[in-house]
Amino acid sequence: MQDPQSILASSELIYSELEVTTAVGQLASEITQVLSKTNPVVMSVMGGAVVFTGQLLPQLNFPLEFDYVQASRYHGTIGQDLVWRVEPSDKVRGRVVLLLDDILDEGITLAEIKARCLAMGAEQVLVAVLSEKILDQDKPIRADFVGLELPNRYVFGCGMDAYGWWRNLPCIRALKDS
Repeated sequence: MQDPQSILASSELIYSELEVTTAVGQLASEITQVLSKTNPVVMSVMGGAVVFTGQLLPQLNFPLEFDYVQASRYHGTIGQDLVWRVEPSDKVRGRVVLLLDDILDEGITLAEIKARCLAMGAEQVLVAVLSEKILDQDKPIRADFVGLELPNRYVFGCGMDAYGWWRNLPCIRALKDS
């Protein structure tokens, strides 16, 4: 087990709490301009998006219906098949859906969640992420709204964890390269 204090000590700041808060405010403004007249279903991808969702929702000044999904490919090993803990509900049928997630990394999980919503009859599915990791490879999905760009490093804070720890940090940090 990794010691949480050692993890924090062996990391460096990527975005401060103020930078994160500013990015969330900007995202709220952009999302409001696009979705304010659509009465969307806003769907949080648990558990990483819980911090981002909690910051964003109070800044969306239009009617919306909230829901969540929980799906993961991370079961001790990265890259396994997607396992659904909570699938999209029937609320998506005929509706505009806004998926919220903490990070767009490789995009495989988000792409599958979006595809499931569309297969269930969603009119449109948009994606908003607090952060997107910049990779040297194509991704199967693009986010419609991105708050912060991240280097291709092991990052944590704002819903992202390091070995299960520090999702609760109000800033984004990265483990130092070894």
